[in-house]
Amino acid sequence: MAYEVPERYNVSTILDHNLEQGRGHKPAILWQDSSLSYQDLFLATCAFANALADLGIQREQRLLLILDDSPAFPIAFLGAIRHGAVPVPVNPLYRPDDFAFFLADSYARAVVVDHSFLPKLEQALAALPHRPIVIVANGPAPDGTLPLDQLLSAHRGECPPADTHRDDMAFWLYSSGSTGRPKGVVHLQRAVPFICQAYGIGVLGLTEADVTFCTSKMNHAYGLENSMFYPYWVGATTVLRSGPPTPEGVLETAQRYRPTLFFSVPTLYNAILNHPQAASYDLSSVRLCVSAAEPLPPHVFHRWKDTFGLTILDGIGSTEMLHIFCSNRPDEVRPGSSGRPVPGYELKLLTPEGESVPVGEAGDLYVKGGSAFADYWHHIEKTRATFQGEWARTGDRYRVDEDGFYWYEGRSDDMIKVSGLWVSPIEIENTLMEHPAVLEAAVVGVQLEGFTRIKAFIVPKQHAQPSDALVQELQEWCKSRLQRYQYPHLVEFVQELPKTVTGKIQRYKLRDGLPSG
Repeated sequence: MAYEVPERYNVSTILDHNLEQGRGHKPAILWQDSSLSYQDLFLATCAFANALADLGIQREQRLLLILDDSPAFPIAFLGAIRHGAVPVPVNPLYRPDDFAFFLADSYARAVVVDHSFLPKLEQALAALPHRPIVIVANGPAPDGTLPLDQLLSAHRGECPPADTHRDDMAFWLYSSGSTGRPKGVVHLQRAVPFICQAYGIGVLGLTEADVTFCTSKMNHAYGLENSMFYPYWVGATTVLRSGPPTPEGVLETAQRYRPTLFFSVPTLYNAILNHPQAASYDLSSVRLCVSAAEPLPPHVFHRWKDTFGLTILDGIGSTEMLHIFCSNRPDEVRPGSSGRPVPGYELKLLTPEGESVPVGEAGDLYVKGGSAFADYWHHIEKTRATFQGEWARTGDRYRVDEDGFYWYEGRSDDMIKVSGLWVSPIEIENTLMEHPAVLEAAVVGVQLEGFTRIKAFIVPKQHAQPSDALVQELQEWCKSRLQRYQYPHLVEFVQELPKTVTGKIQRYKLRDGLPSG
């Protein structure tokens, strides 16, 4: 299925379209106690683009965005694109030395930062030879910086979009990275219409009547689409929430603003279910829930369905492909599966030697589709290693069943080979998490006396007491539910698991912290 994008296209015109459709007075954003209409958002975006021109920002120069979710984010993001500049959002929770890296790596001419993160940015700037323009949002701007609200007031007036080509770069996203520094993932203007039509409409059936609420922040691809591109594409309303996504805070926000589409990640779905008063919250406005970032354990799917009566659509996406390219459908849900290819995408499974994998066997997953990134900034070798023509290697191992549903088998470097047999850590983790004493679990392969053994790291529930007896119980639990060799030879109880900012378990940190023997 092809989705045509005009040769001359600018992502910011997603707002112009809503005005043309008569939605100017409709709420685009609900945030805290305020509402921003499409007309308000359009004018603020134009004002920011005018301000960038006045500040001397040139076409394709980068702007680093260190912002929590608030109206300042889409204003700066779309305003930069409207001007022809390139926004580069990053997670505000990164350390100052990370900010210094992003600034140096991207050659950012300006930074838009929430007031609360300004101290960390100033630490980062102290390590750089040249100071970029600093624009402060959601708080006072000290000397040497510019207040966003005053910039918008001083540069009111409409602004035509830059005459960009569909293959011009529109924005960057830094991948979280499993090792080393994050990589700048360059996305083109053409990617946004593609994902909006392929997934937003093709899978979710979004309309202007919808209200979206995503717990993942807009500095991450998953949050960027769910809280901005998808709702703006159809003229829907989105709910933004600042601050950390705590279970109680998320439930209160959902109950207050009554979204019709709820987006989250497996870790938070599980945390919400473990909140003592979860079932007392009213989520009756929600028609669909979506999960991504890592596979949704089947027991979480079933507990959510039992608690709220809602279906979670699990899928797989990536920063490189911008959003979900394989997903369950509202009328086709298989718990534990990542579903089937999203319209407009093709998938294939290959052996390490490049041969096709038979149905039912695991292989490396490759994807082809119109939202693929252009390249990794400053990483040409990694870009070439990722692409085989139009196909991008995801780094995930999957198997596909006879009905075309894809089942996650772990990262290519997470699979464990024990006694000549491949073992998926995901299967063991899902089984362990079904045990009443287990809150979270992560499984890795370790070397002991020259042999590979399976080790599980367990975060026990509050009532559970770690003991040798519990270790044996967990081992027998797995043996009785999986193949006899699919059980943890070793079990270690820990207080928490290392995770990325998006909630993915960092198994490499667990492996690296273990002695090999």
